[in-house]
Amino acid sequence: MKAVLLEKTRRVINETAFFEVVLWHLPEPVPGSVHSLKYRLALVIEGECVLRYDNERGKGDHRHMAGHEDAIEFTTLEALFDAFQADMKRILT
Repeated sequence: MKAVLLEKTRRVINETAFFEVVLWHLPEPVPGSVHSLKYRLALVIEGECVLRYDNERGKGDHRHMAGHEDAIEFTTLEALFDAFQADMKRILT
């Protein structure tokens, strides 16, 4: 089985901001993760990525926010999206 692209979307929030979702289903987990998804959720404001959730090879599931990188626990895709949206809302308001 090959990697399957499940979603690749970009949504404009306003004239200076957008968020992007890229989600793949992989035949086996990325080293550092226990699930078979590869993802990137990013919020970009004025050309700068100010929030990103991803699971890089060897790093596992983590979040980049305010100049810091923190490990996160992946439970479900829905919980991941909810956490990303909550962080996005805090940044945008």
